[in-house]
Parts: sequence; C-alpha cells; structure tokens
Amino acid sequence: MKNTIAVLALSSFFVFSACNKKDAVAVSTEKIVDKNNEFVVDSVMIKDSTKVSDSLKLAFTSKLLVFPGLKDKALLDSIYFQNEKIKGFSKAGLQAYLENKKNSYFSTMKNDNKDWYSDMTYAQEWYSSSYMNLKSITNGYMHIQYMTSAYIGGAHEEYGFSERVFDLNNHKKLELKDITSMPKNKVEGMLMKNLDKINSGTTDENGEVKNSEMLLVEKIPVSDNFYFDEKNLYFHYSPYEIAAFAAGDITIPISWEELNGTINAEFKERMKIK
Repeated sequence: MKNTIAVLALSSFFVFSACNKKDAVAVSTEKIVDKNNEFVVDSVMIKDSTKVSDSLKLAFTSKLLVFPGLKDKALLDSIYFQNEKIKGFSKAGLQAYLENKKNSYFSTMKNDNKDWYSDMTYAQEWYSSSYMNLKSITNGYMHIQYMTSAYIGGAHEEYGFSERVFDLNNHKKLELKDITSMPKNKVEGMLMKNLDKINSGTTDENGEVKNSEMLLVEKIPVSDNFYFDEKNLYFHYSPYEIAAFAAGDITIPISWEELNGTINAEFKERMKIK
C-alpha cells in the first residue's frame, strides 16, 4: 500500500527512575500526520526490566498507537482487539494500561516460574514485546501491523504478526469480502500457486530454500492477516502457521489482475484499480 504518511516529529523519550530497579522506564511519543494533515496518529511505549534472580532478568516492551481524532468506540475496540482490558483510548489511558500490563507480566513471571528459574545455572533474559506499527494510510484505508514476541527459555523465541486494515471512511475493520467476491477455494488455489513469489529469506548449505520446500500443510488457508497496495493483495503467515519455524513468516501476494472481475466496486474505485 502506498505510504502517504509524513513524520512531523521524531520520537521523544522521557526517562525516569523505577523504584528498586537498576533499569529505567522509557516512555516515548511520536506524532504522525498524513500529507493532507487530515489524520493524526500518536503513540506511547513503555520499556522496562527487572532482575528476579542471579540468573534471570525479565524485560517488557510494548508500544500502542493513539488516535486522538477517532471517536467511534466499535472501531477503536477493533483496533485494540488484542488489548481487551483497556478502559480509555486517550494517551493517558493507554499509558496507564501499559503500566498495568507490565506490572502484571513481571508479577506473573516471578510467581509462576519460581521452581524453574531457581535452578538456572546460567544467565538468561526472558522477555515480552508487542508493537502496533502504522504501515500506511491510503485512500481512507489504514493498515496496522501488530507484532508480538516472547522468550521464556528454550531454543528460540516465539513471534507472530497480525495485519489489519481499517476503513476510516466507513468506521470498520476491512473484511476480505469487502475486497473480493472470489470463492475461498479459488483464493486457496492462488495462494498455493504464488507461494514462492516472495521468498522468506531462508537459506541452507545449498543456498536459498523455497517456501514450498518447508510447507507443513496440504492446503494454504485463507488468512485474516491481509493487506494490500496498488499492485497486490498480500496474505501474511506467522511461523508454524503453514511452514516450519525455520521458514520464518511468509507473505504471499495475489495480484489485482488475478482477482479481476471479483473486486468490490467501491474498493476498486477508491484504490484506483484498472
């Protein structure tokens, strides 16, 4: 999706001491507007860590976007779908929510894993990270990517993505049926056909490994994690969804030409698809 966002102010960081912690809490804010100054986006982020034993450190990072101009509660609930305990959508309300979320994470990890970390013989850092990232605003469609990652020991971290596009003109989350009427089974066929068009970047001793070589499913399901630009509709799959962890996350494009004749008229007009 063509990005029409211009950054007006770089992030500013306010650091203050955290009680009984060596690390500081960092809160950042940034303001972004589109080129027509029609839509303002702010953000809050909290980053903190604490040591719970000689061998274990916990770290927490979370960023939420703030939309001071949005008042539709149903739309806001959909935007913050991963954060059901949010009581207010103002910057102060979201910052308070993140502080509570951080404290809950530290408390839960300390109390529920005592037997595990008390026997650790080498230093580890467990963490929880989550980010809301504004990817683009084009023709009244806002694309937000949500990323989460966590590590609680083991061979590697766990991470995943969620892509959501919001129709700001109609105050709702965009559904696939708002884009195309193509039957699900035909979309699945295109996903399989286009699986190797964007390589995940995985390599082995012989060089590049194709996505299709790491596939774990016989049929690629149509995902709710989609977004688009002027050329393609993209479906984004997190590790383990359709392929081995080594494949990482996989993005599969379907061109507007391939969807020709099934594209919703309003969507086609707004996106200027020929």
